Amino acid sequence: MDTININSIPQIKLASGQSIPSIGMGTFGSDRYGPEEVSAAVAGAIRIGYRFFDCASVYGNEDLIGRVFEEAFLTKVVKREELFITSKVWNDMHGPGKVLDSILKTLSDLRLSKVDAYFVHWPFPNYHAPGCDGDSRNPNSVPFSADRYMNVWKQMEEIYDRGLARHLGMSNMTISKLESVLPRCRIRPELIEMEQHPSFQQQALFDYCRAQGIAVIGFCPIGSPNRPERDKTPGDVVDTELPEVIQVAKAHEINPALVCIKWAVQRLSIPIPFSVHEKNYYSNLRAVTEDPLTRDEMELLKKAERSCRLVKGQVFLWPGAKDWEDLWD
Repeated sequence: MDTININSIPQIKLASGQSIPSIGMGTFGSDRYGPEEVSAAVAGAIRIGYRFFDCASVYGNEDLIGRVFEEAFLTKVVKREELFITSKVWNDMHGPGKVLDSILKTLSDLRLSKVDAYFVHWPFPNYHAPGCDGDSRNPNSVPFSADRYMNVWKQMEEIYDRGLARHLGMSNMTISKLESVLPRCRIRPELIEMEQHPSFQQQALFDYCRAQGIAVIGFCPIGSPNRPERDKTPGDVVDTELPEVIQVAKAHEINPALVCIKWAVQRLSIPIPFSVHEKNYYSNLRAVTEDPLTRDEMELLKKAERSCRLVKGQVFLWPGAKDWEDLWD
């Protein structure tokens, strides 16, 4: 497989002035692919030109991915400073001193001295067992609390002060949650992760974050067809089957999934698609370097909005909550 010229990959500038790739590779195996398969995909992605990798402790594969990074550095396939590597603190590590414990474990697993960005994965301490079904509930779950969140964020600021993370990030937030915590941050987030695909564009949240100087990373960029069964519900939209997406795909003679990737990058989001198949992750990266969508096509794709959230988070609901919409205000 050919390599992609990394200089042809568009860049996004963070508030600090650093430029990072406008596309990355996610590393969540969706409960379908094990650490060996995911880490092998990371190794292949580095070889073809990916320079942004989105990791998380809860994915259960950072140790094997760390071996891939170490090997790539030792064999001079890539230099450490050429990669942008992120990770996240999981919900069960929000207690006093736990964020430090979490990032130290991540750094040990990834064989790094620091990560490029560290995120609060979800804005509450509610968690579920790996591989659980959609009906699972933790009786100790609680609703969002700005005070409780800020206790976690202060720990994030401490790891930043210690040089363990170059940037900080938030994830799975809403405008009202951000409004309640951003004024209280000594060190503001430079990045945020949110679900984003043509049928769920989150335009208001996207615009709010951009106005706040927070770069947006979009997960589920092609609608995550291989997401865990717990995140599938009747009525979910399949982005690659939307008429607007298909129309654009036919015009460019490409797979509809690549339309979703191009759309994300051209609206100045950072998609982080994942695949274990080399032909797919190669095509995803190549797509952002050639044959851009036209202005009219970008306008057409605005009409693909269906307000279809796929990762609803219902496993994080607390006793007394009505349904998953309570998680999102």
